[in-house]
Amino acid sequence: MTISLHQHPREATVVDAAPKQLFIGGAWRPATDERSYEVEDPSTGRALCSVADASPADGLAALAAASEAQESWAKHPPRERGEILRRAYELIMSRHEDLALLMTLEMGKPLTESRGEITYAAEFFRWFAEEAVRIGGDYAVAPNGSGRFLVMRLPVGPALLITPWNFPMAMGTRKIGPAIAAGCTSVIKPAHQTPLSMLALAGILQEAGLPDGVLNVVTSRSAGRLMEPMIRDGRARKLSFTGSTAVGRKLIEQSAEQVLRVSMELGGNAPFLVFPDADLDAAVEGAMLAKMRNGGEACTAANRFYVHADVAGEFSQRLAERMSGLRVGRGVSDEVQVGPLIDDAQLGKVRDLVADAVQQGAEVVTGGSAEDGDGYFYRPTVLSGVPLQARMSREEIFGPVAPITTFTDEQAVIAQANDTEYGLVSYLYTRDLQRALRVSEALESGMVGLNQGIVSNPAAPFGGVKHSGLGREGGKVGIEEFLETKYIAVGGL
Repeated sequence: MTISLHQHPREATVVDAAPKQLFIGGAWRPATDERSYEVEDPSTGRALCSVADASPADGLAALAAASEAQESWAKHPPRERGEILRRAYELIMSRHEDLALLMTLEMGKPLTESRGEITYAAEFFRWFAEEAVRIGGDYAVAPNGSGRFLVMRLPVGPALLITPWNFPMAMGTRKIGPAIAAGCTSVIKPAHQTPLSMLALAGILQEAGLPDGVLNVVTSRSAGRLMEPMIRDGRARKLSFTGSTAVGRKLIEQSAEQVLRVSMELGGNAPFLVFPDADLDAAVEGAMLAKMRNGGEACTAANRFYVHADVAGEFSQRLAERMSGLRVGRGVSDEVQVGPLIDDAQLGKVRDLVADAVQQGAEVVTGGSAEDGDGYFYRPTVLSGVPLQARMSREEIFGPVAPITTFTDEQAVIAQANDTEYGLVSYLYTRDLQRALRVSEALESGMVGLNQGIVSNPAAPFGGVKHSGLGREGGKVGIEEFLETKYIAVGGL
């Protein structure tokens, strides 16, 4: 493993080209009080640039712009709404390399992963470009024959969108795409750590022909200070949030005052089950994807590995060999496979969780410590014999740490997998078809990866149960979150 702090020659050019101001009503403008904050490069701990730090007044101005544009945007032809998304998709793909580098600089993930996210993000625009013209309704004869039922789907209205730092563009397109396709205007607040990708996306949508006020972007160091006045204002009719369960609960409480329609994609605690008949080659490969995508900083990351005692030793050894061979470093190098954690606080959390597990009897198979030097780097880690009472059995790790616990009984391991407040995604590996279906149905999660380590796909519904959230994003149902059902009773026939 090596860490390189060599500066990429295009870094300054890409950062300089990214917008740094608020995007409100189709215009770029500074914060009302001229305040700004620094965006940090997590691989060095040094500032990349400064962006506008929006005040509550700026947020309300953005909401006013969205509210003013709502009526005309709702009447905009669905085909043209889709064409705008299609043009934006093409612009994203034409700037793929620059957008990937910008993402790597502000978030830290390796260029290979950033390139993958740019493609993934663009696909949401392509998918919802096609869904815009498929918003349907219904026409039916009343059961007694005396009238008709006319049912239509209409945009819910101005939407507030809040995105996390770990997928700074894809989590935006997953919300903006269906909002635009459905005919909803919006105000989006990106995570303060990673605002540049979203600001760049706003510029692309403007270039693609999106009318003024349809999308507004407000960046701020303090999400609560900015968002609460907008949530309580009354002009917004929808809130979509991706982030922690703790913050999601607060937002749901605030949204109750105005009875906002909410979509919540919250935390996860994904179990990864390996049964004795599993294809171990496939299971290890799937584990690498489920654990190490985004360096483990993903709500879908495998958080608890339950491996049958008959294969646990071999699985642990193989996984440790793969993990220990990963190159850690600054993501701008194509050779790097694991970048830094997002900030010092997250690095401290991962350290604490590993220390807690080891104190309670877990064994470090590989890794188990932070890297020396600048940035927030933690070595890819495999722990064996992790007890169920360890904190990482209950809390999201959000880092490159794979904790392994053994099991022998199918029903018992299902109970352990379900023994969590979360229910976003589960993974299982088995070659027994009956077991595959039986366990998949029994796992309490909104998604299941059956013999595969990645479940996310723009064409599939994404979301969880229990404290992992409300609603679904992506797939055919993704646009439903931005549509209301209106029923007209037709009489006199």
